[in-house]
Amino acid sequence: MCIHQLNLLAASNNLPITNFLGKQHPIEAHHLSSICDIMEKAMVNGDTCIIRCILVVFQVVFKFFFSPQTERNRDIVRRSGLLLWQLLMAPRDQICSEIQKEVCLAISSGLNILYPGEAEINNLLKLVLTEGERNSGLSQLRDVILTNLAEQLQNNRFGSEDDDHYRLNDELLHYILKIVVRESCVLITKCQTVSKDDFQRLLSTVPAASSCLRYLMAVQNHLLSNTILIKPDENDDSDSSLQGETLKVQELKTSILSLATQILTGCDEVLEMLQQVTTALINSDIPDREQRLKGLEQITKATMLGHLLPVLLTSLMHPNLQTLTMADALMPQLVQLVLYTSQTALLLKTQSPVFSELNISPGAASDQKGKLLPDERMLEEKEEPGFLTGLKIPAPWAAGKTVETVHPVRDNYKFKETVHIPGARCLYLRFDNRCSSQYDYDKLVIYAGPNTNSRKVAEYGGNTLGYGSRSVLGTGWPKDLVKVEGDTVTFSFEMRSGREHNTPDKAMWGFACTVRAQVLKQQIPWDRFSFMDLALGLSVLACSMLRILYNGPEITKDEETCQELLRSKLLQRCQWQVEANGVISPALTPSPSPLPLTIDEDREFTYPSDVLVPPVGHYFDLPRIRLPPGIMIKLREISGRARPQFRPSIK
Repeated sequence: MCIHQLNLLAASNNLPITNFLGKQHPIEAHHLSSICDIMEKAMVNGDTCIIRCILVVFQVVFKFFFSPQTERNRDIVRRSGLLLWQLLMAPRDQICSEIQKEVCLAISSGLNILYPGEAEINNLLKLVLTEGERNSGLSQLRDVILTNLAEQLQNNRFGSEDDDHYRLNDELLHYILKIVVRESCVLITKCQTVSKDDFQRLLSTVPAASSCLRYLMAVQNHLLSNTILIKPDENDDSDSSLQGETLKVQELKTSILSLATQILTGCDEVLEMLQQVTTALINSDIPDREQRLKGLEQITKATMLGHLLPVLLTSLMHPNLQTLTMADALMPQLVQLVLYTSQTALLLKTQSPVFSELNISPGAASDQKGKLLPDERMLEEKEEPGFLTGLKIPAPWAAGKTVETVHPVRDNYKFKETVHIPGARCLYLRFDNRCSSQYDYDKLVIYAGPNTNSRKVAEYGGNTLGYGSRSVLGTGWPKDLVKVEGDTVTFSFEMRSGREHNTPDKAMWGFACTVRAQVLKQQIPWDRFSFMDLALGLSVLACSMLRILYNGPEITKDEETCQELLRSKLLQRCQWQVEANGVISPALTPSPSPLPLTIDEDREFTYPSDVLVPPVGHYFDLPRIRLPPGIMIKLREISGRARPQFRPSIK
């Protein structure tokens, strides 16, 4: 335990012990060989106490005191690795869980020493990811390694030297994503299959994330945060710096596109399972059906739908990721996810009347069904059913609007502001307890309307701190809420006196007030918090991506410069050679023109045959543009060429 504490203290970069350990000389090979001898003897004798101590020693040695530079050191490392794997793969009846945990910590601490090459580490991770479900030791080793990598990745900036070490390749990410999808589906399925007691125990353990899910969260946050927060170096405006920054952004966007595609595909599978479980629970007759449906939301938050999808949806709305490439690649998955979330939210919404009637007696419930308010009957008759039916999205001012002066107020200071909250029947004003002015005639006047001609509600001024007038206007600045009828209130404050030399800032603080609308009692079904949020978020992102697809590629600087040329009807009739993948394609054949391809209105003119000889291997059908006679006359005058004469052919 003491060595464990030493290990934890050494992990902190701000403590002196870290510098002390960093200055120690590497341990010699014969010392590590002696440690291995003690481990072998303890394994033969089955001495679990010594085994645990040596495992902790391995963790400290691998982290601080050993460097496998020589061939002898590498032999000792291989011997240490074999001993650790013997303990890890031992049957569960021969090894306790505490020793198995220490083995995993030792291998994770010496990961770069036991597996010095990138290929060896990738092979180890592939083994624990593919075989972890069949072996408890490998499963625990997988969790320890991924947890450590996730913690390191969160503190690492994209493009640094350690980025490739902490961020695994696409193949390993695919394995991790498959595990996360399987874990999410199993967790959702348990809402239907486990017993009532097991279901309650399951609810008490979520929404904790598994190690694989935590690593995916770290990778996603690492890529998204760096893409959104990346900024060019203002001190370096060289071309090489700008080019390097552009390459980094492009690499980030490519990685995000690959990861987002896999995550959305996995969420598609999880949502399909969620819809199946929801339908099965609704159609079942188990006694605790309502409780399981309510708990389904909490269970879902522990899956990738709760930990990965909301962050991804929010980040994809950032301008840096609103690109045509991103929209074109993600649109199919987004449409499918919108369908699944909408259908699931609608299924759960059909059960919301059942949940609201759980606390109502059967007789009262039957009476409530027969009595519908006029607005509800109108909703039943005219509004189409859907998951958005009756949904009230909170207004931006739901949290309240703060109105305040400068602090402290200055001489001749005037302040006026109007707050309007549409639909509010009354407004509630809460004042800051620091509100004060020098004299009682340096006051705030409140009006119930859009201007100072409206009805006066109240006025406040002065202070009780012993400065200025040493009094307050009326009953003083309010300590409780002030109610104003209507949806609009106007504040008018004026500093009429000059500041005295002995008046401190706290006696001239001014005022601050928070305005909120009347809180309406609104019953929001439990299912709308999660599933409808997902459906709305996916719908907004899908509409944003559709707009990008509709607008097409952004106009380039060359296109902006050549707008006049692009609008020219003459150039629109020309044929252009298109370069694609390094190959120049032949000019496109124009569509038949409604205008006659003649220069003169009376007679046709054909160019000399040698002018229209096409290049070898290609055929060009060049159109001839008909110009007005006036322009043709001017062109002939400028060029000095006479009008061509046509001679009838003699047979």
